[in-house]
Order: sequence, then C-alpha cells, then structure tokens
Amino acid sequence: MDESKSNNQVVKFWPDLMTESELVEYLRIAEVSKAGNFKHVVANLKRMRDLPCLHLCRQPLYWLPAIRKWLQEQVEKERSK
Repeated sequence: MDESKSNNQVVKFWPDLMTESELVEYLRIAEVSKAGNFKHVVANLKRMRDLPCLHLCRQPLYWLPAIRKWLQEQVEKERSK
C-alpha cells in the first residue's frame, strides 16, 4: 500500500479492489467494533446491509467506488430516520 506523509499525516492510496483486510482498515472497523473477529462484522454488513462484494477465486474483493457509493447510501438512510 502506498503512503505519503505531509504535515505529520499519513495519506493512504487505496487500490480499486480491496481485500477484506484492507476493507476493515478502510472502514475503521477495528476502531469502532468490539468484535474479536472482524470477518464476522464484514459478513454481517454483507448480509444485513448489502455491502457490495465480488468474489475472484473464492476470495471476496471490494471495489472502492462501489464501497463509497454504499457508504453514501448508508449515510442517507441514517439521515432519513
């Protein structure tokens, strides 16, 4: 993963297709979840919230533009409550 530093901040450049570990980091699941296994959190998001995912060679991959669109939809749903 490429990183660049400026003003004491680390900026990550996310790939278009993320692995599950990269997705966990991107969504900051480790920071907000008390779950011991973050794969369960991701599986729950896929099942209950329709988190977009595709499988290549049986491995789940997450397309960054689809994840960003999904996040925007989740924010809009929360605002409309």
